[in-house]
Amino acid sequence: MASTSTAAFRQGIYKSAFVRKVTRWLDASPHPPLALEIAPNRVAGARWTRTGSLDGFAIEELPEGALLPSAVETNIANPTAVKAAVNSVFDRLRAKDESIALILPDPVIRVFLQHFDQFPRSPQEAYPMLRWKLKKSVPFEADETLISYMRQAPHEDGVDVVTALARLRIIREYEGLAEGAGLHPGVVLNSSLAAVALLEEQKPTLLARVSGSSLTTAIVREGVLRGYRCTELPARDNALTPEMLLEEIYPVAAYYQDTWHEGIHSVRVAGLGNRLTEFLRPLEDEFHCEVRSLMQTAAADGRFPSDAKPLADRELEGLVGWMLHRN
Repeated sequence: MASTSTAAFRQGIYKSAFVRKVTRWLDASPHPPLALEIAPNRVAGARWTRTGSLDGFAIEELPEGALLPSAVETNIANPTAVKAAVNSVFDRLRAKDESIALILPDPVIRVFLQHFDQFPRSPQEAYPMLRWKLKKSVPFEADETLISYMRQAPHEDGVDVVTALARLRIIREYEGLAEGAGLHPGVVLNSSLAAVALLEEQKPTLLARVSGSSLTTAIVREGVLRGYRCTELPARDNALTPEMLLEEIYPVAAYYQDTWHEGIHSVRVAGLGNRLTEFLRPLEDEFHCEVRSLMQTAAADGRFPSDAKPLADRELEGLVGWMLHRN
């Protein structure tokens, strides 16, 4: 079980948009024609043809509290409801005995950006080093940890490394949903790493993505991940205010500005639904730049094919991002 999970998890980070630009050997990685995106409030799946066009999709809502995303504790609080929703999506997509990409809630997979003066070339040396460096950053033991990493262009001399960590038994909860339906998890990644594919600006762009009670803030500059943070929001839905959102976003933006000595060029927002307009002006006033919907901007700029519009209209950023990875 561990080897299966580890292989799938490592494929996950390697399929993110910024990695795609710096690792040419990715063409050999699996590109399952079926993907399942799991969120606290719903399960969504999509199937693509061999030519990459959307063949169909299905969405099932989850009851409140059925899924509680966490890097540490049990995620599936209501197994009956979650399994029923997953199986319904699979049935509608005619899914059976095939490989699948699992796109998980952001809190499940922790992402770290680190700078090293020197970094081992050999994975056999790199993995123990990363486990040791990050052992105080995760609340579970090293032998429970799935780990994946990638190098990227550094800000200065040395090596910058993006590392993703997850607890094995938590990943196994999600893999078990697919395996119980006779499917084979081939890629595992989180939703925001998939959604980063929708950011193509050459200048620093900040993504603020709300999902349930979590906020993921990421900064991408010229296809390279320069900031990442996933936090719990102090409120959700109608109780969330622009001031609350800004307080959570600010640490990542400030770190970037201090490190690169430049400001944010644009902000893209996802997950606020029909409340988006309430947040635009406060974000513009704070960052002094254009603030727009992630999905609406990507659609207007033609960053995904027209047949992905049904997924985009339902704010399924993870599935649209995975569609771009596949193509």
